[in-house]
Order: sequence, then C-alpha cells, then structure tokens
Amino acid sequence: MSYQHQYVDGTRIHFPLGKVVCIGRNYAEHAKELDNPIPTEPLLFIKPGSCVVPAEGGFKIPTDRGSVHYEVEIAVLLGKSLSTRPTPEEVLDAISGYAPALDLTLRDLQAKLKEKGLPWELAKCFDGACVLPPFVSASSFEDTTAIPVRLTVNGEVRQDGSSAMMLNPIVPMIQHMAAQFSLQAGDVILTGTPAGVGPFIAGDEVVLELPGVSRFESRVL
Repeated sequence: MSYQHQYVDGTRIHFPLGKVVCIGRNYAEHAKELDNPIPTEPLLFIKPGSCVVPAEGGFKIPTDRGSVHYEVEIAVLLGKSLSTRPTPEEVLDAISGYAPALDLTLRDLQAKLKEKGLPWELAKCFDGACVLPPFVSASSFEDTTAIPVRLTVNGEVRQDGSSAMMLNPIVPMIQHMAAQFSLQAGDVILTGTPAGVGPFIAGDEVVLELPGVSRFESRVL
C-alpha cells in the first residue's frame, strides 16, 4: 500500500510527502540504554520519503539484515515551508498535525557503522523504515511540551514517553533544523524516541498511541 498524508478522519492532505528529518538521542534515558553519550547539540539525520509506509494493515520488516528495532516517536507534519531562522510563532503556524510514528532501525548494522564512524543511512533508510499512521490536527495539542506517546507490543507497553522528556523541545528543535536546511510543506519531523527500544519479530501485534488523542493498531507482517 502506498503512503499518502491524511488526517484521522480519512481526509487526504493535499501536499506531497517530502523528507523525514530525524533527531537522535533526544531522550536521555534512551541514550543511556544504548550506552551512547548525550549529544551537546541536536544530532540530526534524514530519511528519504521512499522509506515511509502506512501503519494501516500492517508493515513488513527485513528478515535478512539482523535485528530490526522499533523506536516510537512523535511525528510532526509540516504544512508550510520554514527556512533560515523561523520564530517560535512561525514554527507553530507551520505545524499541520501530529502522529505516533515508528522509526525502524537495523540495530546490528547501525552498531557496525557507528564503530567505523560511518553515517547511519544504511541502517535507517531501507524501504519501510518509517511507519506513519494518520495525523491529528495541530490544534489537538495546545502545549507542544506535553504530548504523550506510547508503543504497545503484544499487549505489553514497551515505550511510554512525553515531549516533556525531550532534551530538545519540539519548537526549538524545528527552529534549529530550519537554520541548517529548508523545511517544506509535506516534510515530517521525527522527534526522538523514549527508552524501551527493542526488536520486532514477524507476527507482533502493535498499538501506536498519542494517549487520549489517537490510537492505531497494526502488526508486523
């Protein structure tokens, strides 16, 4: 199934999928669980739009490239372009919606790349490496520093976090990103993952939530 931005009521969002801009180690406890140092400045990387798949109906993971880890993240959809140094007000005006996304990672491969000081793209950008359900409107959250996110696998809560725990809060994070390169309508921001990451296996039943606002069921095919 091909991906198309849409809201939870089924309304299609007219702007096309762009790039997926990610921030690594944005939750201190997640950095610690992988024995990574906490960055002194935002650690950015980009996934291509080609890696995005819808959550509806389930999603596939590679079976021949080692461990595939889940990382649940608050996804931010941009509805307007941002560049140079946008103000907080401009960032908030550009946010079109929020969703609970999965940033999938080939963890064994990533570890090898990190050991060699190489970029992470091979571990982060495979087809299906970003699982996105529909978005709720930006107006669903008045406070971007208090957005909850949760991942449940086979009935067990594996990750449970909030934007309140972020080292780089959503608005300053997007300001920093836009200062490095232009962001465009249709781009998705993945804002980092809380502690609790681990491997998926085929057949896992998955629930992605922004608790109290949106909930989506999916499965690993």
